[in-house]
Amino acid sequence: MKPPRFRWRGAGSPTRKWAMFLGMALSLALAACNQDTDDQRREAAQPFPRADRPVAPIVSTRWADEETRDRLGEATEIMDRAGIKPGMTVADIGAGEGYYTVRLAGRVGTQGRVLAVDVMPEVIDALGRRITRENLANISVKLGTPEDPKLPAGSFDRVFMVHMYNEITEPYAFLWYLHPALKTDGEVIVVNADKEGSEHGIPPRLLICEFAAVGYRLMEVVPKPSAGGYLARFRAVGRRPDPANIVPCALKGNGK
Repeated sequence: MKPPRFRWRGAGSPTRKWAMFLGMALSLALAACNQDTDDQRREAAQPFPRADRPVAPIVSTRWADEETRDRLGEATEIMDRAGIKPGMTVADIGAGEGYYTVRLAGRVGTQGRVLAVDVMPEVIDALGRRITRENLANISVKLGTPEDPKLPAGSFDRVFMVHMYNEITEPYAFLWYLHPALKTDGEVIVVNADKEGSEHGIPPRLLICEFAAVGYRLMEVVPKPSAGGYLARFRAVGRRPDPANIVPCALKGNGK
């Protein structure tokens, strides 16, 4: 005996009803997932818009090995362009294994300070051990959060973000909380690849748009092949906008 065949006979057929039920269930499930995602945002990030672009996952604590980077003169070239001088106070956000942290410490000298920030406790612990092992007394470490680097106000001449901005899950909140940490002539130094977020980079125009949306002025953007992309310098200008008034930059619109 052959099994019965189901035929499409309009909305009233059992199979059609079952398909419609499954479609509605899937839609409700997706809506619930989106709502859960919104609810799971940290409280400090909720007043801010989300990034209207892919956010790259953190896949490594290093961009490349230190020997290769030094051979290319990466850190020296970037620090020269950023105007790093003895006695400065610098934050290295997304410090990872500390490639820039230890080289910044050498440049600012004993009268300067470097604060290394990362969002992963195990990374901060490992970097702390390296600092102790190498006896780098002018470095401190701090655990930040995805929406707030937790920097003291009015403290930094430069804030470095090297190959990590595209991994920030809450960029508008992050830049808003970072804004007061800069001194009057302080600058944020971003090094990144000119690629989409899914390829672990961010196009310069999109980066500039996101910074401008939170009250930063672009000072310059220059190619830096030795660092795998480009360098952009920003200064915080005026007052921070109200979070509700921040307009997110679109990947295919004003930022692209």
